[in-house]
Amino acid sequence: AYRQPGSAIKPLLYSAALERGVMPGSVIDDAPYTAANGWSPANSAAQFMRPLTLRDALARPRNLVSVRVVQHTGVAASRDWLQRFGLDAARQPDSLTMALGSGSVTPLQMAEAYGVIANGGWLLPPVVIERITDAQGKVLFEAPDAPAKSEATRVIPARNAYLMSSLLNDVTRSGTAASASTLLKRTDLYGKTGTTNDAVDAWFAGFQPSLVAVAWMGYGEPRSLGERESGAVLALPIWIDFMGAALKGVPPATLPPPEGLM
Repeated sequence: AYRQPGSAIKPLLYSAALERGVMPGSVIDDAPYTAANGWSPANSAAQFMRPLTLRDALARPRNLVSVRVVQHTGVAASRDWLQRFGLDAARQPDSLTMALGSGSVTPLQMAEAYGVIANGGWLLPPVVIERITDAQGKVLFEAPDAPAKSEATRVIPARNAYLMSSLLNDVTRSGTAASASTLLKRTDLYGKTGTTNDAVDAWFAGFQPSLVAVAWMGYGEPRSLGERESGAVLALPIWIDFMGAALKGVPPATLPPPEGLM
């Protein structure tokens, strides 16, 4: 099912901003914002903070910073950039509301998208069925190998992917998903929470360098999960439980910075 991703979309939009001169240390205003048509978004905590760096804004998170980031990049350029991660541009709004995750995605699409960041900039189509055999073990179907990686097939620059990984690591160390590092006792975790208006959809999308996983919670017929619910409260614990088992015995991993990055 297609659902709104909320703040889980922000890393993909921040990736677009990195290609337009915004850096992790760029300072962006968190003041109230009102568009020409009267649209006036708010932060989830209904309060405003001092100007923040892009890194701090993603970890907290701050909706008004994200709106200004997309405004700087441009709505059209941001939508085009989302296609690099495998998202359907036609399902994303042609307006600044995109910054708050008001478009439509599936959990599998989000896993594919975060995989681009995890593996250094390559989009790898997910394989649902690897192999089919008959009762005698004869192979009836086998999925083709993943396409070869080359600079020509890389969808976002390696430096961009590395910087986004660094930003997402801060989210799991000191941001809205800090419980992931605390409970799993790992520092090699990267991800982002997401909560839509009225907590209709709760997300956590993230990875360890060897594995991407996305947790979503919501009702089949969209309705609020509750006044105080969020991606950090509902989806993140599912992700932590899964990763705790999946990463058992997996040694810590580091993402080496690519050449040309200072």
